[in-house]
Amino acid sequence: MQALQWILTHSFYAKALAVKRVTSNKGKKTPGVDGVLWKTANDKWQAIHSLRQHGYKALPLRRIYIPKKNGKKRPLSIPTMYDRAMQALYKLALAPVAETTADRNSYGFREMRSCADAISAGFNALSKPNSATWIFEADITGCFDNIFKSWLMENIPIEKRILKQWLDAGYMENRRLYPTRKGVPQGGIISPTLANMALDGLEQVITDAVPRRSRVNFDRYADDFIVTAKSKTIIERNIRPAVVEFLAIRGLQLSEEKSLITHIKNGFTFLGQTFRKAGNTLHITPSKEGVLHLIRKVGMPKVRKYTSAPMVILIKKLNEALRGWANYHRHVVSSEAFKRVDDYVYDQLWRMIHRRHPNKSKKWLAKKYWLANGKKWLFSTRYKTESGKKKVMHVVRTSSIGIRRHRKIKADANPYLAEYGCYFYQRRHDKESKFLLGLTSRQTRLALQLSR
Repeated sequence: MQALQWILTHSFYAKALAVKRVTSNKGKKTPGVDGVLWKTANDKWQAIHSLRQHGYKALPLRRIYIPKKNGKKRPLSIPTMYDRAMQALYKLALAPVAETTADRNSYGFREMRSCADAISAGFNALSKPNSATWIFEADITGCFDNIFKSWLMENIPIEKRILKQWLDAGYMENRRLYPTRKGVPQGGIISPTLANMALDGLEQVITDAVPRRSRVNFDRYADDFIVTAKSKTIIERNIRPAVVEFLAIRGLQLSEEKSLITHIKNGFTFLGQTFRKAGNTLHITPSKEGVLHLIRKVGMPKVRKYTSAPMVILIKKLNEALRGWANYHRHVVSSEAFKRVDDYVYDQLWRMIHRRHPNKSKKWLAKKYWLANGKKWLFSTRYKTESGKKKVMHVVRTSSIGIRRHRKIKADANPYLAEYGCYFYQRRHDKESKFLLGLTSRQTRLALQLSR
């Protein structure tokens, strides 16, 4: 394994792929402490040839803070472009190991897996009439920030000198250098993989902690996980102590306030979805907090902020928020939530155009801004492209995106094993086919040509 990792990290093609990743993702315009960005082709070419392990020394991270939903701020540490490329290079070598040793029901920050798979795993564990009725909702306090460096150095199969550089780099804040005594930096490309590997093995520990006939189910996405069991006693006496002991070895601990034991009839929230059972029927719906967060995001920051802006900009910003939220929740029972969001957006848009045109009648406003689409009306605007063509842009209705069930990935599927090659090819083909269902015949032909 070490020999294969050495060959890959010294490969020109792997270095080119690492540079491509850091110069084509969302953070490509965000510099580190040195202020350097790789914008031109010459910069990227020189960066490929400069990625060397001999004499490598990581620079400190640039510390910024991003807001969280609860009003607090999350620290984010931004490496330099060179350090990001080195992390991307070594992640290529570490990913096959991480996939092979990962827990079967771990779905966060792994290739070919998503939140929808974790939610489907929760459905499979709780939907049957004889399924477990008690759920242990676990919350780890500051997972990324508190992992012991010593544990990472001993257990992560990667070149130790390079790993030590990243763990000991420190961070700059207000022009002062602060040391990092524990944890992995949030913002590094390889950090999610390191955190995942630190938590791998938890599923087996929980399975071994309960009696043989007391079947439990484990479902984890990154550092959020749930455990289902038949009784509350099993969770309190067997599962929780095993989890606490497992985390303590790695320098982690459970949050006493947020780690709860809940009955399925009372419901619980996991990954933005509310799981609740009525009789023998399990309902998974978008959480009320998530719907309210979207409504606040659409109402004040979007509609009211862009009241006097060109209508095309307003619609584009609205569609980004609405389409992303609806695509995330389209795999569960979300029709009522979609209707609620659509009604709210409708009311906000009416209020906005009334403020724009206070002296116009409702009939005039409807004729100018609302376009008939079958039995539905869409808020639209007409604009000219750079080539002079006239086009129409409308606000997306979340209910029009529709509900589409997600087919969960096999728990043992590994994209690095040859025997699963056909399986992943079929999944990609099915995903493309579902995507094509929403296109016109001309768009379908064009998409098929591009895919070939």
